[in-house]
Amino acid sequence: MAFSIIWSGIAYEDLREIVRYIALDNPIAASKLADRIMYNLELASEHPYMNRPVPEKADDSIREIILKPYRVIYQIDDSNKAIHVLRIWHGYRGTPSIEE
Repeated sequence: MAFSIIWSGIAYEDLREIVRYIALDNPIAASKLADRIMYNLELASEHPYMNRPVPEKADDSIREIILKPYRVIYQIDDSNKAIHVLRIWHGYRGTPSIEE
């Protein structure tokens, strides 16, 4: 059974801003990126531990999906069978602030 996907407010805003920015030049690419992010989150909901732990955190439950140049950071909540999407971050922006 797949885990539910729960978005933090900041992760949702991250996605909106990224898609909006890319859409200024290429709406099709923006839509494809959003679809790719959603597809990979669906995979993560089915196999939460398939992605690598975030190197900046000493917590095995905080994982990331690498979709260059973006990092989709989520936390696994085994007790509630959920993954919490924490941030979607452009790699060139340095290390993201992650609220757990």
